[in-house]
Amino acid sequence: MVRLLLWLILLVLCWPLALLALLLYPFVWLFLLPFRLLGIAVEGVLGLFKAIVMLPARVLAGPRRV
Repeated sequence: MVRLLLWLILLVLCWPLALLALLLYPFVWLFLLPFRLLGIAVEGVLGLFKAIVMLPARVLAGPRRV
């Protein structure tokens, strides 16, 4: 919603720039998609590494009571 409002303000202030932004947005999104996928993969690897490092502490802590 905020992006739409900002774009509408830009449309009122400078309509050629707003139309250019509207046309370039899909290309920018496609360009940034690999970096987003890389971020998801790195987050998964770091989560796995954290789980492996914390496993001995979880085993020594014993079962959790509900």
